[in-house]
Amino acid sequence: MLRTRIIPVLLLKNRGLYKGINFKNHTYVGDPINTVKIFNDKEVDELVILDIEASIKNKEIDYDYLQEVVSEAFMPIAYGGGINSVDQARKLFSIGIEKVVLNSSAFRNPALISQLAETFGAQSVVVSIDIKKSLFGAQVYIKSGTEKTNLNPLQASLQAEKYGAGEIILNDIDKDGTRSGYNLEYVKAIAKNLKIPVIVCGGAKSIDDFIEAKKAGAHACAAGAMFIYHGPHRAVLISYPKYEDLRKALGE
Repeated sequence: MLRTRIIPVLLLKNRGLYKGINFKNHTYVGDPINTVKIFNDKEVDELVILDIEASIKNKEIDYDYLQEVVSEAFMPIAYGGGINSVDQARKLFSIGIEKVVLNSSAFRNPALISQLAETFGAQSVVVSIDIKKSLFGAQVYIKSGTEKTNLNPLQASLQAEKYGAGEIILNDIDKDGTRSGYNLEYVKAIAKNLKIPVIVCGGAKSIDDFIEAKKAGAHACAAGAMFIYHGPHRAVLISYPKYEDLRKALGE
């Protein structure tokens, strides 16, 4: 496994795989289980699966389908979407999910972070911090980018760490799906102030972005469009860099 983890992010909606731009205009791009099988063949170390409708529509977690996905996966899977209780997390772990990803509930009820960390271990609790620029600077959003909080990215990151998160995902809404490179200013500003690992997400287009993110302080790099689309016309082609290319580029 690479020290700097390179993590594909899959977006679920109604048991389909979707991708959008700036958290909007999501289009169907394929079957999640088939995609997981392709990532198995490419020896991906870790996957993040996020249900993009769960918190907006207050949907119950689709445990049956997630169990199908996990049963096909050779790699650990982190899942986020609609997690509001310890019991839900316990059920997710029982079907084989390795980490839970909190977003909306991490800010509405930050004590849940502590409860999960104390019950299952901090290493299994991830907080996803969705960031969008505004006239007042960068602000944190919840509910798939539809609801603004009163926190900036650094405040949100420090809060997540304080309550016991094992790592955070910095997800840039303005960069999401654009393949225009990560916003490294967020990474630089936050990584130096935290003791827990920082995963950067939103905008990756090539291995060069992983190199720059590592230099900026990221412990891992996540991406969606880079691994799903090919070429300027966004043809769907599931891909993942060769391990040797990643090792060489990242100096590992």
